Amino acid sequence: MITRRKFLESAAATAAVANLPAKTLLAMAAPVAKDDVLQWADPKIGTGGHGHTFPGASVPFGAMQLSPDTFNEGWDWCSGYHVSDSSIMGFSHTHLSGTGASDLLDFLVMPGVGVAKLQPGTRENPESGYRSRFSHANEVATPGYYSVMLDTSKVKAELTATERVGVHRYTFPASDSAYLIVDLQHAQANKGKSLVVSAELGQTAPDSIAGGHVTNAWGRGRHAFFALTVSKKPKKVVFFKDDAEVPVGKLTGANLKAVLYFDTKANETILVKTGISAVGPDGAANNIKAEVPAWDFDAVRRSAEVKWRQQLGKIHADFADVNHKKIFYSALYHMSLGPTRFDDADGRYRGMDNEVHKLPAGAENYTTFSLWDTFRAAHPAYTLLEPERVPQFMNTLIRMGEESPAGAPVWPLHGRETECMTGFHSASVIAEACNKGVTGVDYAKAYAMLERGRNDDKLGEQQHRDKGYIAADQVEESVSKHFEYCYNDWAMANLASKLKNDAGCKQHLALAKGYKNNWDASVGFMRPKLADGTWASPFSPIEMGHTKKWRDYTESNAWQTTFAVQCDPAGLIDTLGGQKAFLDKLNLLFNQPSTLPDDAPPDIAGMVGQYAHGNEPSHHIAYLYVYAGAPHHTQSRVRSLMETMYKAEPDGMQGNEDVGQMSAWFLLSALGFYPVDPVSTIYVIGSPLTNGATLNMGKGRVLKVEVARKNASDAYVSEFWLNGKKQDRAWFHHADIANGGTLKFVMSDKPNMTLGADAKSIPPSLQIV
Repeated sequence: MITRRKFLESAAATAAVANLPAKTLLAMAAPVAKDDVLQWADPKIGTGGHGHTFPGASVPFGAMQLSPDTFNEGWDWCSGYHVSDSSIMGFSHTHLSGTGASDLLDFLVMPGVGVAKLQPGTRENPESGYRSRFSHANEVATPGYYSVMLDTSKVKAELTATERVGVHRYTFPASDSAYLIVDLQHAQANKGKSLVVSAELGQTAPDSIAGGHVTNAWGRGRHAFFALTVSKKPKKVVFFKDDAEVPVGKLTGANLKAVLYFDTKANETILVKTGISAVGPDGAANNIKAEVPAWDFDAVRRSAEVKWRQQLGKIHADFADVNHKKIFYSALYHMSLGPTRFDDADGRYRGMDNEVHKLPAGAENYTTFSLWDTFRAAHPAYTLLEPERVPQFMNTLIRMGEESPAGAPVWPLHGRETECMTGFHSASVIAEACNKGVTGVDYAKAYAMLERGRNDDKLGEQQHRDKGYIAADQVEESVSKHFEYCYNDWAMANLASKLKNDAGCKQHLALAKGYKNNWDASVGFMRPKLADGTWASPFSPIEMGHTKKWRDYTESNAWQTTFAVQCDPAGLIDTLGGQKAFLDKLNLLFNQPSTLPDDAPPDIAGMVGQYAHGNEPSHHIAYLYVYAGAPHHTQSRVRSLMETMYKAEPDGMQGNEDVGQMSAWFLLSALGFYPVDPVSTIYVIGSPLTNGATLNMGKGRVLKVEVARKNASDAYVSEFWLNGKKQDRAWFHHADIANGGTLKFVMSDKPNMTLGADAKSIPPSLQIV
């Protein structure tokens, strides 16, 4: 497995809506209420700083994510867009939302007038290529729609999407040399060189072209195909190979482009429909026929808005501060951009074995599972809000593990295993779904797949099992890998228990406790060990590792990793010397200098002492106070983090959005609860930021969050009520709300020192569900 940073250094009611008649869509979309939920979601949040989001058009969990690319290389251009730029290369059809590594950006389309240039040009000198200058003042980004005025060509670009089809509308000036360039060489680049290794391109009709390419970016050997048709027959289509004009035909090579030329009147619009597929150009063309048979941009846009209004309307939440409301609904928006569909309208998909498969009737296939990030809060949120999709997610992961030569999914992307990050958190999300009673999943098949996926010596798994730790002089990121495997074993123990496999449960449960073998009481931290059993030296809790050869921790250090025990907080508390010692250490974490070594990855951001909110290993830590009988500390700390780590601005996140995880932390925390250990199905309460919310959990189930407070600044929970009963504990089980329910928080400006303080009120740890 590799980290995101290492990679960068080294290189289906909603589905039916799209086909509704335009009159029906108009009726559904209008009139728009003054409190229309779409106004609160801002796709531009996260496009600045290190958020790595994109502002373009999509539908919830859709494969098509059509967005402008301002650059295609560098860490802050993982999504292809950064708000600091002032020129646009063009509009491509696939993007990653908030990842810490880069890929996709398939099949760039760019309009222009005059002599078509074949290279994009530079950000410093856009006029040297087909780039165009633009102003953010002339951008519009709303759920399902994006538009911008291209200042260089004076063309207005508008984008919208269905699940698998992107629809462009370009409004041209009067010109006898208007054009659209389609660039198949465009993709993520390394040192200025495109990572496209092969491509194919041809003309399939007077108004249509199609093709595909293979890229060696993050997902090596990734296949992508497209079919593109225009609303006006071009006066000519010119093909290029290695930037030299070639006769019309089926082209192959690594650098293929096409230019479609038009005569246009002033304000004439030309529409483009682009279908994408991982199966082939025929699949992409069939997706267009299935999803966008007509030439009606506005109908497709309204359809996308209907889907987003339905998706964002799953939660109705009220906030005293309008900026909190914007952050909340933008978080729900970003959580709904992934995982993404990865199948064709006819049910075909490209598997992890690079073969084309056919789904069973009613099944859906997905990709872009950022599991190391999203198992923590995003997937728990999906179990509340996505009852239809969660079984599809789980079955996709099972198929992946069965088809993939690499075994159990780690970070699967478009039919490729990136091997990015540590652990096998496909086990974590599957075990969580199992424990929460998600049906329609073959958990016996899942368990068998996950067991097969745990036999890879090079990743330190054998040492984890045999030694109870991983040797820091033999395996990189040894401490973090070991801790992640401990959590995965906790997940496997729960699956085994559900399957009545007592021996497997006992074995995995014992392995889950192995984190204790990295505790060095003499320094007071979880510390790397060498193969001979001695502690690795030198040691500093702020360092990434004991040697510059490789790191001992994954995007973290000993401060953060010492608290990275999600499955067994009680055992961690005992290991650190009991409640008082633990609370002292936890308080110390938040009150340390925020000093980091020069080689610290930029993912470690949003520092409060040595707590790093910008990266996932810290996300549960503020909630650990509940396990030590001090929920009031969680309440004050979580409220502070919500207030300081998120803004309703492009630079509104402290770290990468990470396909929904950074957003999910805010969304659940704002509702007043969070899953420290998702597999346990326990939610611990924090400090609700909302003044009240209603969650539509599907199938007629509703979860109400009631909040009584005198002042908006009241951050402490004086009373917690669960389904009409006052609680003396600061946590609850998923089963308590699985069929709907009511959470009531009575807030105060002073802490309730008794709520959740008694030993009997502390959440259980390492207790099989």
